[in-house]
Amino acid sequence: MREYERSYLSLFIALLIVISLGFLTGVFEVQAQETDIFQHPNFEQAGIKKTLADQIGTGRGDIQTPGSSLYIIGRDPFRSIRRGRSLFQRKFTISQGMGPRNGDGFGDISADASLGAGLADSCATCHGRPRGSAGFGGDVFTRPDSRDAPHLFGLGIIEMLADEITQDLRRIRDQAIAGAKARQRAVEVLLKSKGISYGKIRVNPDGSVDPFDLKGVDKDLRVRPFFHHGGTISIREFIVGALNGEMGLEAFDPDLAQASAGNRVVTPSGMVLDGTTDTIEAPPAVSESDDPDLDGVANEIPVSLVDHLEFYLLNYFKPAIGRQTHDTEKGRKIFEEIQCTGCHIQNLVIERDRRVADVETTYDPRRGIFNDLFAVATAQVQEVPGSGSPPVKEPTGRKFVVKNIYADFKRHDLGPNFWERNFYGTLTKEFMTEPLWGVGSSAPYGHDGRSIDLWSVIMRHGGEAEQARNRFARLPDGKQAQVIDFLQTLVLFPPDDTASNLNPGDSQTQYFPQYGHGNIALPVLFNNPNDLE
Repeated sequence: MREYERSYLSLFIALLIVISLGFLTGVFEVQAQETDIFQHPNFEQAGIKKTLADQIGTGRGDIQTPGSSLYIIGRDPFRSIRRGRSLFQRKFTISQGMGPRNGDGFGDISADASLGAGLADSCATCHGRPRGSAGFGGDVFTRPDSRDAPHLFGLGIIEMLADEITQDLRRIRDQAIAGAKARQRAVEVLLKSKGISYGKIRVNPDGSVDPFDLKGVDKDLRVRPFFHHGGTISIREFIVGALNGEMGLEAFDPDLAQASAGNRVVTPSGMVLDGTTDTIEAPPAVSESDDPDLDGVANEIPVSLVDHLEFYLLNYFKPAIGRQTHDTEKGRKIFEEIQCTGCHIQNLVIERDRRVADVETTYDPRRGIFNDLFAVATAQVQEVPGSGSPPVKEPTGRKFVVKNIYADFKRHDLGPNFWERNFYGTLTKEFMTEPLWGVGSSAPYGHDGRSIDLWSVIMRHGGEAEQARNRFARLPDGKQAQVIDFLQTLVLFPPDDTASNLNPGDSQTQYFPQYGHGNIALPVLFNNPNDLE
């Protein structure tokens, strides 16, 4: 054998060893927007490791049906999270039902803003930055001045906080109604939850409610945390609506069908959808055989896939905390002093955490061998005695302190600079406070993406935030820079490039950092780690 042939053979063998070790350790387990390896076989074996039919499995089933979504969520929850992640990144095809857009893009956009959303083949088309994450994306023409696709980090935490606040506010209202009726006199009560004030209501002796001083929430006291204007209650509604509106993929979801018809449903992720107290969005398909977009494909998104996507986003990572310095700490204190925290509240508490894991990601140049960030994943499950093999694993449901979210779950009027034109000629003037976690790496800013940097979006504030904005504007340049430095520590991160306690990586690996850079490798938590998703 010639010398150059021996060199190529040695290189080939080395690559095979590295790739094999990568699959065993999960190094290549997490990737960006992708297809499966059966659609596109390749030497690197890069891509989803299961066909769409494999991901659908045996349908929804139940806790006793192997391969079903309820079985996997209940008995192998980290596999469900990873499967949901693969579905989120999957590039769907026309033969699988992708497209057309609603009305093929024709119709009254004033009545259906999704007509301007475009047509994507993957959830990650709009929510894919940083690479491989459920991150942010581009603008969509659902309003005359566009809407910016936000990141989805911490989405489950946001759903839980909004739901708990709603329950608190309604409990206060219902107790006031009972008291006013019993005493036969009007009462005024302060609506407050988690330290956040939503104003006051007056309850009359007949039990009727006067929302005379209600602030930042609808009259039904339901906090709707999703979409910039605050339009949707749950992750599940968001998923089914986006699959239909942005991808032309229609799901028949029995949970949304029942809840929208006035029934009470608990989803596999533990979210209560109660059609007796809330208006729930109906799914686009009315049955598994329905083909509402007339593309010849029915049941395009079976309910098992919706279950895995919901469970994935419930458990999705929080944003990270980047490098801390004297200036960033000073900037955080100035941020408080000029009262930006009146709306952007730093920490909030979840009373009952429905997630099965938490991931804490921080600046760590020693262990963060590729991007200076290191993630620590902590399981939050308990096995149910006598539940069979493998055992059922339930979330512990403990109290959880949500740190550095910087939000208040209220709508605010930030003045004309933030007002939004609608296609039917009106203006939307109130928007949900945007959580600031992740703000350091998710430009441009604003619900419309019209502010190019952090300084610009701060100076754009007016209305209810005008005084805080003016206090910032009066700061010397150096102190303004410190506030910006602080905000830039609230960052998103690419999970496939971030070393973790699940796969810390090894910087001595041959061809590092293409190989061996570490990642958040969920397969080590599967019941069978060798069966990759």
